[in-house]
Amino acid sequence: MNKDIATPARTREILNKYGFSFKKSLGQNFLIDTNILRRIVDFAELSNETGVIEIGPGIGALTEQLARQAKKVISFEIDQRLLPILADTLSLYSNIRIIHQDVLKANIQHIIDEELAEIHDIMVVANLPYYVTTPIIMKLLTDRLPIRGIVVMLQKEVADRISASPGTKDYGSLSIAIQYYTKAETVMNVPRTVFMPQPNVDSAVIRLTKREKPAVEVVDESFFFQVVRASFGQRRKTILNNLISHLPNGKQQKENIERGLADSGIDSKRRGETLTIQEFAALSNRLVDIFGKKV
Repeated sequence: MNKDIATPARTREILNKYGFSFKKSLGQNFLIDTNILRRIVDFAELSNETGVIEIGPGIGALTEQLARQAKKVISFEIDQRLLPILADTLSLYSNIRIIHQDVLKANIQHIIDEELAEIHDIMVVANLPYYVTTPIIMKLLTDRLPIRGIVVMLQKEVADRISASPGTKDYGSLSIAIQYYTKAETVMNVPRTVFMPQPNVDSAVIRLTKREKPAVEVVDESFFFQVVRASFGQRRKTILNNLISHLPNGKQQKENIERGLADSGIDSKRRGETLTIQEFAALSNRLVDIFGKKV
């Protein structure tokens, strides 16, 4: 069996061999704890019939653990300097394909059709670059990919926001956007000491299980998210004041917004963070009816 990459000594050996230096702009922090990597893989519940999409493999520490459990691993790496390193560290595995591309610009569905056509169980598992965590997760969800779910390491603060409940300080438009598509749970906290170099923040692993259909039924999805974002425009403001200030033409639509809140059974003096996703759906659907079109 290949010697695990994710130990401090082996990681240093690989970095020294290739003279690799970390690029802060790419958020490169490599995991050097094999036990944590194995737990991440366990949370993804892979089998030899699972296809995995990984983003940001680094020197292959998580990639090799995935390859031992899954049928095939497709890994996106943006840093060209890592390609020869990955070719070396993962040379014993025939079920890995490294794609040199920015995942945010990739047609992931096309790659799934080409690389994972015969595989019906697909998971995303990654130690995400922290500076682009949210755009990557939102792309994976809004592209409506045929995935079972997502297990990713990210900044603890972002994990807290993603899995937050109504009425808590972390609850916001990001919580609602992700919980609309998935069931979200933080499954593990990870100290900064298990990375090389050590980041300035603590990390967490979240598991997002994709819903068969969105959590709520909305008449106009883009308008629903517009209402949600507007409701959190300024956290100290009431929902009424936020909608007036942050919806297009909100000031002109003040009476209609008040009516929509009343018809939805929502006190206009409440703050956005107290509303459930069901209340936001009821409100946005009612506003669509009242406005007759988007605001």
